[in-house]
Amino acid sequence: MDIRVFKGAEFLTHVEELRSVYVDAFCAPPWNEDEQKAAEFVGRLPGNVRRPGFTAVTAVNDGEVLGFATAWTTLAPFPDDRCYRQAAAGLGTERTLDWLCGAREIDELAVRPSAQGTGLAAALLEAVTADAPKGRSRLLTSVGAPRAASFYRSQGWTQATHPSPQGSGIAVFLGPQHPARTAAAAGL
Repeated sequence: MDIRVFKGAEFLTHVEELRSVYVDAFCAPPWNEDEQKAAEFVGRLPGNVRRPGFTAVTAVNDGEVLGFATAWTTLAPFPDDRCYRQAAAGLGTERTLDWLCGAREIDELAVRPSAQGTGLAAALLEAVTADAPKGRSRLLTSVGAPRAASFYRSQGWTQATHPSPQGSGIAVFLGPQHPARTAAAAGL
């Protein structure tokens, strides 16, 4: 298995393979996304590779991309599109700025079903966060995907927000080296 790290536009040479992995990973339960979401992901990539701190990794075996991860530095002010509002509401303004802004934000982590359970996701997560600023990495995931949350916990990530009483929404996770993870573990 070859893990390759990208820091810019060279990542775009793999768009079709990335789209294929995205479909395999996210167009099935628990994510249940559709081809439109895969197209949106591909459409965001040219802008994402220009973000400050952009880092991506791919896992390639015998010429086939089996998984990838993308990340960048979250800048202030904290974004308010996509599911960022939920993250900010769960942490509050001060913690959002202190804990999330300036951190390496893991945007996507995708592994083909045929490679799941092999340690590949852990290797991709490790590679994409290896040089996170001051060890500060973070991600958002759906609370409707308990296997994903369990995986992140098993990798030493700390859940910093908790689901609504209805059990829906997103959860914020702080990476194993994030300086705020002990405060998050103590409860909000």
